Amino acid sequence: MSHAEQTPQPPVTAKVPVTRTHHADTFIDDYEWLREKDSPEVLEHLRAENAYAEAVTANQESLREAIFQEIKERTVETDLSVPARKRGWWYFTRTAEGSQYSIHCRVAASDTGDIAADWTPPAIEAGVEIEGEQVLLDGNLEAEGKPFFSLGGLSVSEDGNLLAYAQDNAGDERFTLRVKDLATGELLPDVIENVFYGLNFSPDGTRLFYTVVDESWRPHQIKAHTLGTDPETDVVILQEEDPGMWLGFDLSADRTELMISIGNSEYSETLALDLTDEKAVPVMLLSREHRILHSMDPITLEGERAYVVTHDRGALNNMVSLLPANQVGAPYEQQEWATILEHRDTVKVEGTAATASHLLIAVRKDTTERVQILPLTGLGTAAQQPAVEPAFDEELYTASLAHAELEAPMIRLSYTSDFTPSRVYDYTLADGTLTLRKQTQVNNYDSSEYLATREWATAADGTKVPLTILRRAGITNESPNPVIVYGYGSYEASMDPGFGIPRLSLLDRGVVFVIAHVRGGGELGRQWYLDGKKLTKKNTFTDFVDATKYLLDTGWADPSRVVALGGSAGGLLMGAVANLAPQLYTGIIAQVPFVDALTSILDPELPLSALEWEEWGNPIEDAEVYAYMKSYTPYENVAALPYPKIAAVTSLNDTRVLYVEPAKWVAKLREETTGGEPIIMKIEMDGGHGGASGRYEGWKTRAWDYAFALDTLGLNPAGA
Repeated sequence: MSHAEQTPQPPVTAKVPVTRTHHADTFIDDYEWLREKDSPEVLEHLRAENAYAEAVTANQESLREAIFQEIKERTVETDLSVPARKRGWWYFTRTAEGSQYSIHCRVAASDTGDIAADWTPPAIEAGVEIEGEQVLLDGNLEAEGKPFFSLGGLSVSEDGNLLAYAQDNAGDERFTLRVKDLATGELLPDVIENVFYGLNFSPDGTRLFYTVVDESWRPHQIKAHTLGTDPETDVVILQEEDPGMWLGFDLSADRTELMISIGNSEYSETLALDLTDEKAVPVMLLSREHRILHSMDPITLEGERAYVVTHDRGALNNMVSLLPANQVGAPYEQQEWATILEHRDTVKVEGTAATASHLLIAVRKDTTERVQILPLTGLGTAAQQPAVEPAFDEELYTASLAHAELEAPMIRLSYTSDFTPSRVYDYTLADGTLTLRKQTQVNNYDSSEYLATREWATAADGTKVPLTILRRAGITNESPNPVIVYGYGSYEASMDPGFGIPRLSLLDRGVVFVIAHVRGGGELGRQWYLDGKKLTKKNTFTDFVDATKYLLDTGWADPSRVVALGGSAGGLLMGAVANLAPQLYTGIIAQVPFVDALTSILDPELPLSALEWEEWGNPIEDAEVYAYMKSYTPYENVAALPYPKIAAVTSLNDTRVLYVEPAKWVAKLREETTGGEPIIMKIEMDGGHGGASGRYEGWKTRAWDYAFALDTLGLNPAGA
């Protein structure tokens, strides 16, 4: 048998030319036929792609299993969350060894008048049921017999008697809403199909609020369902017609107002619905016509209603202002906004939350997220007290607000870093006491054996790009190492420090894992984002390439052992750098990659396309945007280049990045590459944007990606 006969051969992808013309430019797309998801020919082709990927990676099976077992052994599988107090109950989740999903539970709280005792979480042991414990929802039972399971929301009525929950059993993020009587355990007859994320009860528990998506998968309606009635009669509270705007809602801290937000990445609008009046209609608080990107939180100050506004009105990195409710009806130019937190060039304000006594402000400073706490007394006046920020002992960490109940004497904070497993703290508002409630346990792990440090690469235009370099403590750049470079760089999303068990399996094999915080993300404030979107998007890609060159020039990376990794918009980044600098990478892993961006955004009927115009520009109406996007979109720029080994990982039911994008990209790469490395696509036939459901399936997915990377880096004991 010849070597050619032994080597797995990729499926032959038929060419069916389709012509697309915009702005006098014509593009011939040979693989657009793969978009027909229900076509037997397409499904057969996708199965053939999976078979080829399986054949190419067959030598990685034992490595995948080893990584999966390492993840499993390090994870304390039978565990529980720290109970959080809400309206007379302590709510928490349990996980059990051998089970894929969480179990949602509660136990009654006590009110003895001793604040410290009443607000100290009950001592609950992992795997041990306590007296009075009630199971609200067992994800494992819900998932039985179903190919996929994910929750899109949970809400308990004010009186604690009803549970509303939404579940997805396909991976397409269209949920079925059900209501459970917690006293009897019986389901009510109310069933609502095709709802989106987010649901809440009215204060009296007679109505449910939820969102609905349109044909392009954009949340465009908020509806109210009266329990016991036909869902066909549900009332539309608000409908948003602009295809470029996203609609959502949340409850005010005192649960008397439904705060409705409409917006995109550049400006927004807020309305409020009085939940104490069934006949109320939404009231405009701040209109989109002012082009202010903002969020609003209602508070009560000395008996008067007011709104805390986080906004970019003359404040690129946002500031926080106070708008009295009696000013809302005044003309915008005449409203008096009092400053709570002024704008700072070095600090980005991410948002606020409130208790009855304090304002909680999420800020980003020195690239990391932290929480500042401000008493409501004197807020927005000369008597305002200074903000307090809980201090931690690491340079690179993430501290965020986890839970704040209106009348609670303390707030819940979550804390993590790259090598500190998640911690849960309670912060006492009266005196600033920080109480550690839980340190997540990790088996076979010693944090002192690992290091996370910050270095800065210089981009071609002189911009300094932060890098987080993660490795075993004994590894230095005195000799080159196998390196994985990860990047995202879109939507102002920040790649914050956070602990991950799976990543340890890479580091323990000598890999240096580098996070390139490229422009388009939010790590260095709003300008960092603006410098990597629309007509500056290419900065995201060149920053990543320059970061890779820095790792090579400074001795961190072995030139023959560098793998690039990214997902979703980070998958677009992977496709772009594959075209820009294929010679720098031994391999590329693109997870649910947005690699056919121009085709998608040119079709407003496709899921989310119109919403993407604020991120990438509108190539339908703007010839300059069209030309710019065409110059970088990966699929259309595949050329006769020596592409490295590439794996595209996707899901059939993903509604955010359709499977067809990597399917077309992989076919085009195989057609054009001048190299001999395999280019494969692995497709999850029952998953969504996050892959298959269940924690074990998630671990297997991660193990697959990491085994592919390690094999590419020459770290697979099984060899070729």
